[in-house]
Formats: sequence, C-alpha cells, structure tokens
Amino acid sequence: MTDFSVINKSSSQSFNSQKRLIKALLAGQTIPCETCKKPLSASMPPKNDQHILGHIRCPKGCTDIELEVE
Repeated sequence: MTDFSVINKSSSQSFNSQKRLIKALLAGQTIPCETCKKPLSASMPPKNDQHILGHIRCPKGCTDIELEVE
C-alpha cells in the first residue's frame, strides 16, 4: 500500500520552496540556480497576453519554472 502522506508532504515542501524562490526573485534578490550556481532570471508575459506563460530560468537551462500569471 502506498503511503500518500509522504508524497503529499514532499510535494507541499517542493511547492513552498518554489513559492519562496519566486517571491524572492521577483522582489529583486539575486537567486543562484541550485545546480549551476548561475543567477536565475524571470521573464513575465505582457499584461494583455494571457497565452504566454512567465518563466524563471538559469542561463544553462538547469532551472526552468513555468509561471501561470493571473
């Protein structure tokens, strides 16, 4: 039998970690990629275009987080 509480806890920790990373980066802090240590950058879609997603990426592509913008 699968213990879903372990999976849920891990998923929740990952979500909260990414949320803190995004918040810090958008607040102007320099955040290094966990893999290559290069600074992450954020690109946000134009306000009037709901079809383009925002991204947080490092130059090497180790980190690539898609953002849904509301």
